[in-house]
Amino acid sequence: MALKKDYYSLLGVTREASPEEIRKAFRRLAFRYHPDHNHHEGAAERFKEIVEAYQVLSNTDRRTTYDRLGHADDDRRFDGFGDFSAGLGDVFDAFFAGSIPVQRRTPQRGADIRCEVNTTFEEAVRGCRKEVEVVRMENCPRCLGSGCEPGTQPAACPDCNGIGEVRRSRHNVFGRFVNRAICSQCDGEGSVIIQPCTHCQGTGRRRTRSTVSVALPPGVKNHAQIKLPGQGETGARGGPPGELLIAVSVQEHECFKRDGNDIVYELPVDFTQAALGDDLKVPTIDGKVKLNIPPGTQSGTILRIKGKGIPFADRHARGDQLVRIRVVTPENLNADQRRLLTDLAQSLGKPRPRKRGRASTPPAGQGTPGPDR
Repeated sequence: MALKKDYYSLLGVTREASPEEIRKAFRRLAFRYHPDHNHHEGAAERFKEIVEAYQVLSNTDRRTTYDRLGHADDDRRFDGFGDFSAGLGDVFDAFFAGSIPVQRRTPQRGADIRCEVNTTFEEAVRGCRKEVEVVRMENCPRCLGSGCEPGTQPAACPDCNGIGEVRRSRHNVFGRFVNRAICSQCDGEGSVIIQPCTHCQGTGRRRTRSTVSVALPPGVKNHAQIKLPGQGETGARGGPPGELLIAVSVQEHECFKRDGNDIVYELPVDFTQAALGDDLKVPTIDGKVKLNIPPGTQSGTILRIKGKGIPFADRHARGDQLVRIRVVTPENLNADQRRLLTDLAQSLGKPRPRKRGRASTPPAGQGTPGPDR
């Protein structure tokens, strides 16, 4: 008789496969195509073929006959009853029942809480401590998180006997199928609260308002985020608490700007100080310090004051203060000042500045004069 079906191909094994390899292949394919799991068209027919192949190849005598003649001795086909229900029921029981995980309710980590803290530029440079007010779920102070009224205890669930899950066995033409599900009475807890806490109504947690102290490290940046583990909401069913995530907002300073770990300060000087040099008191984050302006300093020149910047996070050092020079041009000069500047310009070989006011009328016969030099 010609080979009607290739049972080895149906199970995805070679003709030299061991009984254990055949069994594993059958378990894998049976789970994939079982009608209680796979509702696609053709799944039931595919499942019947897999069972038929397993019935032949799992039996030593029938497999020998199949390998020799190309068919089993009595050419029996799966009819959905008899051998299958009796011989494979234990396989489905062990396989399906142990392979469908029950998502029981386990301890859950508490939620994170996010808030913002404002600080001044000076506080951010030096570091400080701030207090923030947070609203979070915490364990009920009356029942201490148990959900039970003080003096009472939860009882084992009568529906699942404290297991937290129920097993349902079903029989159909394909055999016996065992399903595990979360107990609807206790919602997977395995216990029920007989007398709920009057403060939290049995939830074990209450929303409270708390004040938390947070240390801002020296040199903290604007928009930095500080994590405080264990300061978030209390976890459900004994789970760990979440984190408190604090976003830092640093106010702008009227004089200083931050550039990495340096502080930038713009110093206005008049052109005589820039030309002749000068010693000035310059404000820093630590108070005023003396700064020498070298003669001939140009506008935009940057002078450095060592160690007056922002602390580094990874070492005991500070950045510098960068003083940017801005030469200011005088306005509304009086006659003496204008004369002195004119003489200075002439001594430097510069053209004589044009005089202000209306130009005089030239004598007859002469052309219009150009600008004064």
